[in-house]
Amino acid sequence: MLTYIARRLLISIPTLIFISLVIFLLLNLAPNDPMAQVPLTVPPEVKQKMREALGLGQPLYVQFLKWLIQLFWIEPQVFIDYMFSTSFSEGKLRVISWQTRSPVMDIIVQRMPQTLWVVGMSYVVGILIAIPIGIYSAYKQYSVFDQVGTFVTMIGYSVPPFFTGVFVIVIFSVQLGWLPSIYDTTHTVVDWETFKTQLKQMVMPVMVLALQTTAMINRFMRATMLDNLNQDYVRTARAKGLSEWTVVMIHVLRNSMIPVITVIALNVPAIFGGAIITEQVFKVNGIGQQLIGAIYANDLPTVQTITFMFAVLIVLFNLLADIIYGILDPRIRYD
Repeated sequence: MLTYIARRLLISIPTLIFISLVIFLLLNLAPNDPMAQVPLTVPPEVKQKMREALGLGQPLYVQFLKWLIQLFWIEPQVFIDYMFSTSFSEGKLRVISWQTRSPVMDIIVQRMPQTLWVVGMSYVVGILIAIPIGIYSAYKQYSVFDQVGTFVTMIGYSVPPFFTGVFVIVIFSVQLGWLPSIYDTTHTVVDWETFKTQLKQMVMPVMVLALQTTAMINRFMRATMLDNLNQDYVRTARAKGLSEWTVVMIHVLRNSMIPVITVIALNVPAIFGGAIITEQVFKVNGIGQQLIGAIYANDLPTVQTITFMFAVLIVLFNLLADIIYGILDPRIRYD
């Protein structure tokens, strides 16, 4: 297993480098100008000096190599310096945001906790709701519970998060006045009252994101459970006199979870993508709002770095799914 993990991690390095090249080329070939936000009263020669200071006058391959070195070499040194109080990165140029003139990773670290709170909570809630509903819907196929679950799932699939977000704001904030419509990122939890306030402002963003997660995982869970409930080993287990709980929750569920694990693992970057829209709707000062602001300001280093982080998430969770395969299915061996 350790050999397999090491081999996959080594293979992922050229994969991530290629992905970073594609991201860099797509963003740099797009029709954008970082000087578009500069006032028209600024003389052209000053704008030219600003371009040179940002490194825009250099060839594309030079810009890409610099960004690559800063991202893969200098930023890890900054992390090591922070953890162990060393000075490996002292005096070295990091990935700098064109919009704020500050290191991009520092901004990401500041905003990441807000995104992780909302995204992580919504994903956990979505999984905890979807798996039991999918199991029971498959076991009671075509029942009233199954029909209602299918109807709600179709709504979760078809309705985009920006519409769902506005809808719950109108209902729970404007009409009923139960929940705040804007997420206060400066709020800190110090006692029970502040904890309840934090819980209230998280309900709607988590609800909107969890709806999509629940819809997708529930349908996969139901489909795989139905497929396995009709297998020969299930009839054999029942013929041996095993209880229905043991047959469904141990034998059938274990085999059904294998394809669902892939969906859960590979949907993590997608839920971050959904958070981009949700953060805009509820004014959550997280990674998604930072990405939207960077796109509006033509801040290519920030957009490149955040997009590349999503690519890293896809590679890592793909590896995690393969590892969990070996745990759930004893037939799978990694030599």
